[in-house]
Amino acid sequence: MPGNLYERPSTDDVAETELTDGDILDAMQHIPGYLDITTEDFRTIYHLAHRHAVERMFGHVKVANLMRLEVEALQPDMSLVEAAKILARSGSTGLPVVDSQGCVIGMLTESDFLRRLKVATFLELLLNLLDDTFEFSHRCHETPVREAMVAPVVTVTKDAGFGATMAAFHQHGGRSMPVVSSDGRLLGLILRKDFHAAYSLDKLL
Repeated sequence: MPGNLYERPSTDDVAETELTDGDILDAMQHIPGYLDITTEDFRTIYHLAHRHAVERMFGHVKVANLMRLEVEALQPDMSLVEAAKILARSGSTGLPVVDSQGCVIGMLTESDFLRRLKVATFLELLLNLLDDTFEFSHRCHETPVREAMVAPVVTVTKDAGFGATMAAFHQHGGRSMPVVSSDGRLLGLILRKDFHAAYSLDKLL
């Protein structure tokens, strides 16, 4: 079999299990007849088959087909109260923050509000509000978004495929992620649930 048929996967490929010579020799013993190939030949076939399978299963969808385009971005100097109103109106749990050039500089989520209010969940916040002795220690109307947002933020480009998007989502626990152009300008938002639905990941996990 000719050598160097297999090219190392790009950063957008899905990680595969590395086979040891022991794995391969054990597998070959279970195949009837005589196999005139080396363990390296076997490994090359496996690599090529893996890439083909990944492309067949996941290569049909890119971020551009999944992202939501109607995104009302937040401004770094607006107050958290203003940002909260936009978040509530959007129905999203998080929105990107952009500068005057439209470049993504951060992400503000509901979790950031909870952290500012020193509670872990909305249920805990509700219980605090029902407590007559509770007083807000944080003044959201005086705090700009830039002080509460997460930065730098994890983003993907519209051409990102399965591997790159999965890797990006693994870097943070948020439910959404900004989609940006090559120069960092906001193009849209991809939701984790839309990504999972497109690839039927619930059936694979």
